[in-house]
Amino acid sequence: MNMQTTTVTAPPPPRGMEQMKLPLVMMRDILLKTMFRKNAETVTELSEAVCLPSSVTQELIDMVRDQRLLEATGTLNANSGNEMGYQLTDAGKARALDALAQSEYFGAMPVPLEVYQEQVKRQSIRNIQVTRNQLTNAMGHLILPPKLLDQLGPAVSAGRSILMYGPPGNGKSSISNGVRDALGDQIYVPRAIEYSGQVITVYDPIVHTAIEQEADDPNALRKLRRFDERYVMCERPTVITGGELTLGMLDLVYNPTARTYQAPLQLKATGGVFIVDDLGRQEDPPQALINRWIVPLEESKDILALQSGEKFEVPFDTLVIFSTNFHPNAIFDQAALRRIFYKIKIDGPDQEGYLKIFALVAKKKGMPLNEPALLHLLRKKYPQIGNVYANYQPVFLIDQMMAICDFEGIPYQMTPDLVDRAWDNMFVQDEEIVR
Repeated sequence: MNMQTTTVTAPPPPRGMEQMKLPLVMMRDILLKTMFRKNAETVTELSEAVCLPSSVTQELIDMVRDQRLLEATGTLNANSGNEMGYQLTDAGKARALDALAQSEYFGAMPVPLEVYQEQVKRQSIRNIQVTRNQLTNAMGHLILPPKLLDQLGPAVSAGRSILMYGPPGNGKSSISNGVRDALGDQIYVPRAIEYSGQVITVYDPIVHTAIEQEADDPNALRKLRRFDERYVMCERPTVITGGELTLGMLDLVYNPTARTYQAPLQLKATGGVFIVDDLGRQEDPPQALINRWIVPLEESKDILALQSGEKFEVPFDTLVIFSTNFHPNAIFDQAALRRIFYKIKIDGPDQEGYLKIFALVAKKKGMPLNEPALLHLLRKKYPQIGNVYANYQPVFLIDQMMAICDFEGIPYQMTPDLVDRAWDNMFVQDEEIVR
């Protein structure tokens, strides 16, 4: 759902090895490891494998040839547009194996952290101005109280933290997803970043949705590089976590076999939305989770640590949405609450809103409305639970009645008896079970 007109400035391709700002030894070793692992032989193949322009790849090849780790095969490769082929020398193979023993990482050259920080500023979530129309369109499938968008709009545009709280089943998760859809533009996610000689992989196809690029003309003499291909153009990312979230998931993940790091969830969510659903259901107490976020939320930077214990700063450019069924005062102290910029209560609908949702769901699912059945529901059933309505209930009850009709082999219909049978599945009777 692409509703944004914002155009993010793309990261420009590097024009030479100097512009890479990476250690020469690291670039050399990644080139050798990539040749060894991928059997890439030509500048074109290598340039695609390490995600660099051909001119920079050629510069790198020339440097490695001078070190006698690489040699030209002296033959033109007919399958690759008559390009010169290259191969590792014995010394090059030995160096590649030695480098693989230190780190299994090969392929795309990483982006130095300082260079990535500049791109984060260019595509910051705080640069986005979400309009009422965009938010309304993204939430079009939801029936929301009119005042909710008044609160939600400024919160999303600010790109700061939001706490949504209220009784379960009223669409807090759906609203969070609507916020994500309203953002709608694209950003550039690095395949990997480099800090202090260490590689941290960031792009994750499970989290990131890559945007298809137009194919270049295969007959063109030079491949057109529109942006630095060490990045992947993606939709703004959304990371959704629930009861499974632990404090450990917010740290760098070290792979001892590959000797590389994987970015934690909040770093993968940079430029996008991080949704913490069902706050209060995690193993770690909510207060501990919020304490972990205090510096990032206030200072737009996070602190991560390498295996060596060395700590370093990474950008924290994420719209964090906390969603809970608990009252905030029951799970946070006032200092923590003060650091969450927007607190929005999501209540259940009133009777009028409930009936509106019920009618919409019934129409969508092909269930004819029946006045006696609806009056029975409102006058006999809801008083049993203090006339507390929730957004999920119409969907639940209509699905239950449809399932009963399917089982009984009768057309879809709504009767007081079917309402009673559906209602019994929505709530568990409070009783003592003798074991």
